[in-house]
Amino acid sequence: MAVGPTGPAGQARPARALVPPVPRQRPRPDKATRRRLRRRVRVAGVALDRMTESEVVDHVVAALKRGEGGHIVTPNVDISRAVARDGALRRLVEGADLVVADGMPLVWAARLLGTPVPGRVTGADLIWSLSEAAAFYRYPVYLLGGPPGVAEQAAVRLVDRYPGLVVSGVDAPPHGFEESADGYARVREALVAAGPRLVFVGLGFPKQDRLIAALREDLPGTWFVGCGSAISFAAGAVRRAPEWMQRSGLEWLFRLLCEPGRLARRYLADDLPFALRLLSVCLLKRLFS
Repeated sequence: MAVGPTGPAGQARPARALVPPVPRQRPRPDKATRRRLRRRVRVAGVALDRMTESEVVDHVVAALKRGEGGHIVTPNVDISRAVARDGALRRLVEGADLVVADGMPLVWAARLLGTPVPGRVTGADLIWSLSEAAAFYRYPVYLLGGPPGVAEQAAVRLVDRYPGLVVSGVDAPPHGFEESADGYARVREALVAAGPRLVFVGLGFPKQDRLIAALREDLPGTWFVGCGSAISFAAGAVRRAPEWMQRSGLEWLFRLLCEPGRLARRYLADDLPFALRLLSVCLLKRLFS
């Protein structure tokens, strides 16, 4: 395993403000991409790709072989609620190349609307399946986020499972780094120096996705995955719910029981009412359409 430094030696380049850049003009999508975009399902104001986890991996690998990068967003109820209230966040998500449902309420809502998606595709799962593909094709990966020391532990566990995996760097930026030009420059310089083809950014939405939007110009042939707590899950620093709870849409309850002080307000006061309203509206549309 090759784990790179947190920043390159020498003079840092002038820093840029961490703000979502003006969307660049993209080339016309190929036929396969246009077909996929037509098949997107709109749920709670978010356009979701109808893709399985293995299809996401195949799509990323095919793009990497062509030298093309991208951005994956995995919306859950919390992200959907934020997007519904904020047009700038909605545009941030819509600017991603792949948008796949993380939360089971979004999967259920899509079914109620008669436009089902295959199922959940979570960042916590993609960090393993994409790393497996990266190990096979020798694409270097980079882990950005998590508490100090957690990304290093995640790298060790990923390499233990996939011995061919090349980890070109890890970084755990301090809280508030994005508010400082120097803090952002350090993160950017370390990442560019490492030259990964696949980057897992676990800083929470929308911070991680704003950072990705700002960094994509520097690494146009790299795929970025906004993965939330996936790095902590991969490291074993945070436990995932049992598989039966994941399948039944109860992973949020498991996490609430594990971290009630941090998650009670978000899950019970914000996300749960939003999910219930979303499912009720979709059910009414199904019954009266």
